[in-house]
Amino acid sequence: MASHYELSRIMRPDDANIVGNVHGGTILKMIEEARCIIGTRHCNTQTGDRCVAALARVERTDFLHPMFIGEVAHVSAEITYTSKHSVEVQVNVLSENIVTGAKKLTNKATLWYVPFSLQNVAKIVEVPPIEYSSPEQEEAGKKRYEAQKLERLETKERNGEIIMSVSLPDRQTKEPYTVAFSQSSLIHLIGPSDCTLHGFVHGGVTMKLMDEVAGIVAARHCKTNIVTASVDAINFHRKIKKGCVITISGRMTFTSNKSMEIEVFVDADPLVEAEKGKYRAVTAFFTYISLDKDNKPHPVPPLKLEGEEEQKRFEEGKARYLQNKAKRLADKERQQ
Repeated sequence: MASHYELSRIMRPDDANIVGNVHGGTILKMIEEARCIIGTRHCNTQTGDRCVAALARVERTDFLHPMFIGEVAHVSAEITYTSKHSVEVQVNVLSENIVTGAKKLTNKATLWYVPFSLQNVAKIVEVPPIEYSSPEQEEAGKKRYEAQKLERLETKERNGEIIMSVSLPDRQTKEPYTVAFSQSSLIHLIGPSDCTLHGFVHGGVTMKLMDEVAGIVAARHCKTNIVTASVDAINFHRKIKKGCVITISGRMTFTSNKSMEIEVFVDADPLVEAEKGKYRAVTAFFTYISLDKDNKPHPVPPLKLEGEEEQKRFEEGKARYLQNKAKRLADKERQQ
């Protein structure tokens, strides 16, 4: 069974921002495309229903180095664990300067998928098992599976309220550096080009739009060049069907001296099946950093908080920031 796949593409001007940094959403979309191919191939290596692997969750993804226009992105994906109904895919992304030949590891990501039957979209297909190099490797994978399953359930329970969009005239009345001032929304109609064979939206399309909105929030707050630093776990709670109108909303939750955390929600509104009502489909936290004209980290203006809810979200964001900072330091010490 093929449990490894590689994908390469040169970065074009429409993949980047105005100063040439490739959008985090572009990288996330490539990561999702590679995993979709390897996951769907693997799940169709056995007899029975033909199926397609649908994205259920993306674990925390760090953007280790920026990528620029003209560089080649090399995405390599490998299946590292399977349960009865899900697949874990680990992905590495390298950037290559084709003039000098220099390569850098820019991203590492872990994604989870669930295979759905092509004949019956409500039916989850069993996943063919993979061979492990040792019992310890299988046990480690099982622990990761149980941990992400628990966190997905917890996240679904605290989906949050519907965010009201802030129009341009309203924004003029808001004080700079407040949550309301930078809060942003984007509306998108899901068309055929956004969808899988099932007629449901590709996870990569959703992640790219989420990164776009988070980037607008960060830029409005800082008024500088900004880049994606990391994405906390992205949870896909419900599928989004072709013909739905989705509203992607983002709001600032926390700022440190060098980074900003933005909470992003995706709400889906089925136009044809309006009786089903609007629902929350995807949630995530994006972290951005501000850069000066020399692409060096630039101080982030502190967030001005208004009310108890914003103070609560700020404290929760601070806890995540300190937890991730401690984890990075621990990982760095282990590597030394």
